[in-house]
Amino acid sequence: MDVDGDIDTEGTEGRALRRGWTTGACATAAAAAATAALFGGDFPDPVTITLPGGQRPAFALAVTERGDGWAQAGVIKDAGDDPDVTHGALVRARVTAGAGGSGVTFRAGPGVGTVTLPGLPLPVGEPAINPVPRAMIREAVTAVAQAAGRPADLVVEIGIDNGEVLARRTMNARLGIIGGLSVLGTTGIVVPYSCGAWIASIHRGVDVARAAGLPHVAACTGRTSEAAVTRRYGLPEQALLDMGDFAGGTLKYLRRHPVPHLTIAGGFAKLGKLAQGLMDLHSKRHAVDLDWLAGVLADLGATPDLVAKARGANTALEVLQLADAASLPVANRVAEMARAVALRVLEDAPITVDVIVIDRQGGIIGQAGGVGQAHSPLPR
Repeated sequence: MDVDGDIDTEGTEGRALRRGWTTGACATAAAAAATAALFGGDFPDPVTITLPGGQRPAFALAVTERGDGWAQAGVIKDAGDDPDVTHGALVRARVTAGAGGSGVTFRAGPGVGTVTLPGLPLPVGEPAINPVPRAMIREAVTAVAQAAGRPADLVVEIGIDNGEVLARRTMNARLGIIGGLSVLGTTGIVVPYSCGAWIASIHRGVDVARAAGLPHVAACTGRTSEAAVTRRYGLPEQALLDMGDFAGGTLKYLRRHPVPHLTIAGGFAKLGKLAQGLMDLHSKRHAVDLDWLAGVLADLGATPDLVAKARGANTALEVLQLADAASLPVANRVAEMARAVALRVLEDAPITVDVIVIDRQGGIIGQAGGVGQAHSPLPR
């Protein structure tokens, strides 16, 4: 996952996790090598590029081909220790001469998607090659052209082998990127297990929903809660935000970029953390506070014996089961408290909020802040 800034990249066994390269960096290297060959030179192998931060990595070429008026090079993406769906994928750049004065233009090759919805940092109809990778590629091929004494009027087509299949494991279709993967990256470097890329995808999801005029989005902690919200409200796919554990990143962005209505949906334990005021819901950062849950039961009228059992429980699920046996609406109370926290974070943003708590089978067991059923888009 490509991020900026300092983050912890230590592995679970104490070893430093190995960093890798973004699709944007691989595409830049391939394009630079193909441009050199187009102008009659050898394919530089390895090919060195300059990243936005000034680093100068070298990339081995896995593919080199050329013909009359074109050249193509390919780089195998190494994402380091990050579980990136594109790790090991072949990123290709095919370069041809463009019209005089056209500058560098971009096309989507096989496996790279096309933007079909507004709200992304690229216009509808453009290949899904993000702005920073475009700038990197443009700078690299322009430098090669200048060294060869040629104008940088070039058509750069980026493709990713098997990209259309790999894209099914991403959020691209939901964001309106159809036909393949995106060429991404802001630094050129993949930092393993970082949260920055996930939060960025949430932000883009909000942008797409707003651009489509959707009045209602749902921030869900996982697939089960997403399915429950879909059944409940019939929201279109572009209205579903894969919030994961990043409640803070979602709510703060919505505060600055509001939609009329927000549903927050998740399991009892995760929304219990939000109800406590925690913005990061990951189990590694914050364990479920069983003392706090026991206090919630006490406020609902639980007997001292039940409160003591809750304090000694092993999991939040056990607390929920104890409350259910005593007919105490603890899931509703957690939903109410989580909603109150969300509204505080949203401050005065013009957003109404409801919260849905689900069980592991996807059933709704608690809710707060009612909302009508299906919504239609706002007038454009």
